[in-house]
Amino acid sequence: MSVRAVFPGTFDPIHYGHIDIAHRAARLFDELIVAVYDRPLKSLVFSPEERIALTEQSLKDLHNVTIVGYRGLTVDFCRKNNLHVIVRGIRVFSDFEYEFRMALANHRLDPEIDVVALITNEEHTFLSSSTVREIASLNGDVSSMVPPHVVAALKRRFHELGEGQQIVPTTSLRD
Repeated sequence: MSVRAVFPGTFDPIHYGHIDIAHRAARLFDELIVAVYDRPLKSLVFSPEERIALTEQSLKDLHNVTIVGYRGLTVDFCRKNNLHVIVRGIRVFSDFEYEFRMALANHRLDPEIDVVALITNEEHTFLSSSTVREIASLNGDVSSMVPPHVVAALKRRFHELGEGQQIVPTTSLRD
């Protein structure tokens, strides 16, 4: 029996923490669907198409991984695609609390779907997309956090937006 899983997220932008979780999940499951969420309740730097393209380029070496976009509830996406496992990454204890609540909510919506949480590698515990966006928006060096093509895309985007544009909300470095 082939075991398929979904790794959902906004991936705005994809970073080395996401990539690590995807690589590890791809080893655990026969097929991994990386599902790029269309319209989250967050400020986005990249369009869904751009996020899908950046994710595809970042994971092109994984032959059992497919990248798709989706909208709506993750459990609905799972039902439509006959997926019974959701993969999530956990960096710090506060992530566990959030992911635990989300797993319980998803289980309430569909008891046939399980959540598998992978603990991030230690070198990625500080990493979040909002951290990357904030540093990049201030012209900081994010080359140790994201692949080179994502660095270039971030530079391009923030150059297009020009200085003084506050599209990246200041954060407490938490996603």
